[in-house]
Formats: sequence, C-alpha cells, structure tokens
Amino acid sequence: MTSCEETEEEPRFCEEAPGYRAKMAAPIDLHLEFGGGAELLFGGVKDHHVKLPSQSEPWNVKQLLAWIKTNLLRERPELFIQGDTVRPGILVLINDADWELMGELDYMLEDQDNVVFISTLHGG
Repeated sequence: MTSCEETEEEPRFCEEAPGYRAKMAAPIDLHLEFGGGAELLFGGVKDHHVKLPSQSEPWNVKQLLAWIKTNLLRERPELFIQGDTVRPGILVLINDADWELMGELDYMLEDQDNVVFISTLHGG
C-alpha cells in the first residue's frame, strides 16, 4: 500500500500528491525575561525579545528551552538547565501564570507570549 491509499483506519494522506505542501508552524515572537540572578547567565541582560523560526510543529516550552540553551545562554548552563527542563529553583511564569498550570514543557507557545524565568536560589 502506498501512502496515498485510504483505508478505514487511516484517512487519506498523500505526501507525493501534486501540490502537496507540508504544513509549517509560523515563526513566533516572544518576550523572555530572566530575573533573581538568572540574568547573570545571559550576559546580565534581563529582557530578550526573540523570534523563533518556523518549524514543522508548533513550538512548545521544551523546544524553547533547547533554543535558549543554544542561542541565549552565555555561561554555566548547569545552573539553568537540568536534562531537558529548568533546574529546580527556577520559577517559570507564562503570561503571569505558573507554568505548572499551563502544562509545563508541553505548553504550546503562542505569538507574543511572555515567559519569565526567576531564580529562587540566592547565595549568601
């Protein structure tokens, strides 16, 4: 069976069909803010206005964290990232709501979202 055939279990989908175009998620603009000392890992810059490029799937927070690690994080990534999430002690707010209420890593980002990262760990 080719990918152009339709079955009862699978709806018709054909990448080889003439005029087929893969659907891409549009680029999105975000405001990222780092505070509570986390900004020191980002060259001392608290506010970042970023444009995430288009990709085949909509952006989620897990992908955003990987993008931040590659594109913004200047030093000591182990103080911000642990595995594929933020390190314990980093509070994350999405549009002023705790990210735990938004689905954490799975939250699908939307254009103009405001994402805040606040370090709650302070040396003394």
